[in-house]
Amino acid sequence: MTMTLRRRTALLGAAATLAAPTVQAQEGPIRIGEINSYSAQPAFLVPYRNAWMLAQEEVNAAGGINGRRIETVFRDDAGRPEDAVRHAGELVNSERVHLLAGAFLSHVGLAIADYANQNRRLFVASEPLTDALVWARGNRFTFRLRPSTYMQCAMLVEEAAKLPARRWATVAPNYEYGQSAVRWFKELLTRAKPDVQFVAEQFPALGRIDAGATVQALAGANPEGIFNVTFGADLTNFVRQGSTRGLFERRRVVSLLTGEPEYLDPLGDEAPENWIVTGYPWAELNTPGHVRFRDAYRRRFNDYPRLGSVVAYDTVTAIVAMLRRAGSTDTERMIEAMRGLRFPTAFGEAEVEFRAIDHQSTLGAYVGRTALRQGRGVMVDWRYADGRNYLPSDEVVRTLRPQG
Repeated sequence: MTMTLRRRTALLGAAATLAAPTVQAQEGPIRIGEINSYSAQPAFLVPYRNAWMLAQEEVNAAGGINGRRIETVFRDDAGRPEDAVRHAGELVNSERVHLLAGAFLSHVGLAIADYANQNRRLFVASEPLTDALVWARGNRFTFRLRPSTYMQCAMLVEEAAKLPARRWATVAPNYEYGQSAVRWFKELLTRAKPDVQFVAEQFPALGRIDAGATVQALAGANPEGIFNVTFGADLTNFVRQGSTRGLFERRRVVSLLTGEPEYLDPLGDEAPENWIVTGYPWAELNTPGHVRFRDAYRRRFNDYPRLGSVVAYDTVTAIVAMLRRAGSTDTERMIEAMRGLRFPTAFGEAEVEFRAIDHQSTLGAYVGRTALRQGRGVMVDWRYADGRNYLPSDEVVRTLRPQG
């Protein structure tokens, strides 16, 4: 070998050695930036984060994504959109995450979605229910897992339309989620039953309901049916005041989310009976997929799962399925992989799909009635409402969603 050839070989070897760390860095962990209202909504989000970590641990124990581990960097937005946007910027620019995920409150989810659109980053929204996230303010970078206010209202209207009640009143928190839920319930019930009347509306501030005054105003309108959208501490106060003042006597109540254990369990023996609700009958749901998930959660945390647990587990499942389909962390390739993506749900029901037309998943919800069993509220007579059956047609969606 000549001196020149030996020198060239040595230089190539040195270059390969120097390049190795760069290749390793490119093939390091896949990082997810997760933003949520942990301090503002702990009842939902503590079980949520538990299940997120369970799903991540399971994926990594099985070898990750083609040998790459997944890591999550969590941030608490405290229920403030401005904090969520600040965290999103830090996660993308300082933490170098490959995608964003999470959000609970609708106005926070919309803020993160706007950031994702402006900065061309994938955002997998797990929980925010506002329809604007995928319709009026939808964008090509944002996908949403949970069934929206429209979908869950459509499920409840199916049952409400069977009731003899003609005069209805509504109560909902005064922000995007509550306003959207009331709007859709009124519109969909009027379509199904044109002779209904809406005789009262109450929009208390989120987390600051004056339950006595709210109950008094609703009772004064003398409705035959009540549509409730309050949750958390607001729901507890509303139920207590309503029961004390006789608001629910001889009136039917249709209630969004109230069958979720996060909100039903704290009521204890004060839980209302015979309300029509969406929720999660975790103890009685015995599909093979759900039994496996429930047992794994209980082994890991010595506790039972809540609806937030399912939402988190399914979000990670969807992200993992997308990454395997994309074979890359390039944003454009991840977006293409999300469109039409199918994946299993912890419910153990039919596979879920992210619709290409509006980026809404077809995850469903359980609809049933509340009852008291051994001093606590439970869901009875429940059924799974498949989300794909409660979504508008492609033609309608095109009128609701901007192009792109």
